[in-house]
Amino acid sequence: MPFTACIAGRILCMHGGLSPKMKDMNSLRNIQRPAEPKGASLELDLLWADPDETAEGWQENSRGVSFVFGPDMLTHMCKKLGVDLIARGHQVVQDGYEFFGNRQLVTIFSAPHYCGQFDNAAATMNVAEDLTCSFHASVSNCFLKKVLPTRKVEKH
Repeated sequence: MPFTACIAGRILCMHGGLSPKMKDMNSLRNIQRPAEPKGASLELDLLWADPDETAEGWQENSRGVSFVFGPDMLTHMCKKLGVDLIARGHQVVQDGYEFFGNRQLVTIFSAPHYCGQFDNAAATMNVAEDLTCSFHASVSNCFLKKVLPTRKVEKH
């Protein structure tokens, strides 16, 4: 499974967040797979880094792994990588999706009522051909519904 995906060269997607080890888009393309991230690495940051409104630059992450980055670093990295939006998951957000850093980053979380401990909605993001992003949020477990046959299946 890839660590990142890039939509039309403008929307960069990942699980966690940005890394100070990201020099350009080639540093993402050149990640060797399969990989099991260990120690301080680009791969580990892509899985574990988090945005933080109070952070300036790169700071230690309270999770004990990777970094947090502030709006200043987000703007810098978007320019450096030539992207308009970072789309990521990794953190529970109340409404299923939440923008950060002047709408340059969006966290999308698709598990409603996460682990039975949160009262969060779930969301998905749709990217249209013109790169317009829209969101579908739900507070129910609609993503988990079973699909049942509409008619009885007969055995022969």
